Amino acid sequence: MMLAARGPQPSIGGPRGRPAHYPRPVHRLVASSFGLGYLPRLLWKSDSGAGTFGAGLAAVVGLVLWANEAPWWVTLLLALAATAASLWSAIPFAVGRADPGWVCMDETAGTFLALVGLRGWPWLVALVVARLADIFKVLPGVRRAESLPGALGVTADDLVAGLYGLAAGWLLAILR
Repeated sequence: MMLAARGPQPSIGGPRGRPAHYPRPVHRLVASSFGLGYLPRLLWKSDSGAGTFGAGLAAVVGLVLWANEAPWWVTLLLALAATAASLWSAIPFAVGRADPGWVCMDETAGTFLALVGLRGWPWLVALVVARLADIFKVLPGVRRAESLPGALGVTADDLVAGLYGLAAGWLLAILR
């Protein structure tokens, strides 16, 4: 005897056999750095600048950590968590080499990475260098990382840019 399934069953029809309701709203929420990626679209009808809003989230949290003298590993844990969140949340939107402008959790992750263990002027230099490296993509490896497929390419260029920021910040900290 067969039992009838209870409740609505998800239809199979999404990408690669995923349920048709994929991506879930939580993917959009996380990918947009909790909605910050949509602010430029609301403010000036363009996704231009969404990455800076995502980086701003990490900068604000970084300032709070700095003010509370949090240990360096807290920022590292946040960078790792934001990286994992970026990789997971960007999957449904990063088909092929697509990188929608409103997806900015990758910028949040790269900025957290740039700020690990820094305070004062080195912190600010790391933030600026990471952001500029991501925007202009002229430093070695940034554009190449962006060309990786799917969510890995969406996230990797920001992590490479964050590493440049981290290096610049630590160089300044050592030379001071």
